[in-house]
Amino acid sequence: MNETNAVEVLLVEDNPQDLELTLRALKKAKISNRIAIARDGAEALEFIFCEGAQAGRKIEDSPKMILLDLKLPKVDGLEVLKRLKGDPRTRMIPVVVLTSSKEQRDVVESYQLGVNSYIVKPVDFAGFAEAVKDLGLYWLLLNQPPKLTE
Repeated sequence: MNETNAVEVLLVEDNPQDLELTLRALKKAKISNRIAIARDGAEALEFIFCEGAQAGRKIEDSPKMILLDLKLPKVDGLEVLKRLKGDPRTRMIPVVVLTSSKEQRDVVESYQLGVNSYIVKPVDFAGFAEAVKDLGLYWLLLNQPPKLTE
């Protein structure tokens, strides 16, 4: 990505089909530009905290929203959420869990860790595309987040 500070959405998803479906839904909602993708929790943490391959980025250039799957390799989504919401530099970034898990303990733990919204992925594309469009409209256009500082 050429302008990392232009990232609006960080999409954290390891399943190739779900990744493609989400990208199609974002494109359909006209939110397809300025999306960064992390395919596991470790990659997401590197991006968010500007470490490893992302060391050239500045933490102030955080995404406006993070779409986070829970069931991820290397570092699971709940651990990503815990680190993100536990750091004063990143805790204000809106995080939307977008997962296939309907397990009540995942829902409860996500909210205890500070998630902004928990959405179970709809099975059909039309319902999923509508949910993603609504998410983008709210979190990227209507929501007024505070400025992030170091």
